[in-house]
Amino acid sequence: MTKFNIPYGRHNIEQDDIDSVVKTLQSDLLTQGPKVEEFEHKFAKYVGAKYAVAMCNATAGLHLAVLSLNLKKGDRIITTPITFASSANCARFVDAEVWFADINPETYLIDIDKTRELLKSKPKGFFKGIIPVNFGGLPVNLEDFKKLADEYDLWIIEDSCHSPGGNFTNSKKQDQYCGNGNYADISVFSFHPVKHIACGEGGMITTNSKEIYDRVMLLRTHGITKNNMKENHGNWYYEMQTLGFNYRLTDIHASLGITQLAKNDKRIIKRNQIANKYIKAFNGKVKFQHTPSGYLNAYHLFVVEVKKRKKFFEFLVKEGIVPQIHYIPLHTLPYYKSIGYENADLKNAENYYKNCFSLPMYPSLSDEEQNHVIKKVLEFVNKEY
Repeated sequence: MTKFNIPYGRHNIEQDDIDSVVKTLQSDLLTQGPKVEEFEHKFAKYVGAKYAVAMCNATAGLHLAVLSLNLKKGDRIITTPITFASSANCARFVDAEVWFADINPETYLIDIDKTRELLKSKPKGFFKGIIPVNFGGLPVNLEDFKKLADEYDLWIIEDSCHSPGGNFTNSKKQDQYCGNGNYADISVFSFHPVKHIACGEGGMITTNSKEIYDRVMLLRTHGITKNNMKENHGNWYYEMQTLGFNYRLTDIHASLGITQLAKNDKRIIKRNQIANKYIKAFNGKVKFQHTPSGYLNAYHLFVVEVKKRKKFFEFLVKEGIVPQIHYIPLHTLPYYKSIGYENADLKNAENYYKNCFSLPMYPSLSDEEQNHVIKKVLEFVNKEY
């Protein structure tokens, strides 16, 4: 029996997080109080965007993102097949079509050349937008995608669920932080427990557009506003102006998000230290996600590709290491196969999936635990390959 029990991801809750939540629990407002707005302001400042809207989860954020950009039945968007289902499902929520562009086999990100090929294969206006995903924490070069999107009159929703605090260097040698809105119309973040900022559940939309911000704020709360006070009415007056949703974040979750956000930069440094140790140990022996020069990978995941994956996976589990698979290509899932994607030509994504898994990656991973992971990975590789 091994003494280790090392998951692929783990939240890290400290005393200041607990104190913040307890203080909110003892306050007068558990929801629709001051903490949500405080979290929004601090998050917008953190990523460099003008506006931020807190959501109950990132899936809700993606849903409102496509609604705010008027995506509708019969429209078409492009995204990557290597992502969590929500990145594509948000389009299906409004009966729009999803078209997949294959990934780059080194970075695992949506390939801009494959995206361009797809756009060229159809008349201009055929597609409405692109949803690039910062997979594993590695940012997509949105400057390049913005040029492509402008050429074809497309909007961009940046799926930043893996990458708060990540950045890339643009052509002017400026660091461009995920969610800053300089190239994407909207960005969406996740606060699931295994993500960088753990709220239990939660998400955030960021944008630089006042129009989009106002639209999302309305849709988040049932389509109701109290901003149009009518003469002869008191402060009870409200209007439901459109069909909206209850996608609010509570003050309890926001309180946790505020303290978690304050520690994110320090934790990204730790994630990169862990990643660099893996890279040094595995270089030339195990394939891993390539991070180009000029990019700060936020390292939500550390993804490797290995042969004999099932045997490898079972070996690690016996050794007290629990990896995870990120992700099964969306076009191969039963739902997407049933609506016409069964024969999609996405060989890079499918080849990646045959061999991929994610090793433990979280700031509280100890040196002893990581050394054990590295030792066992190399032990298997040296024996089986």
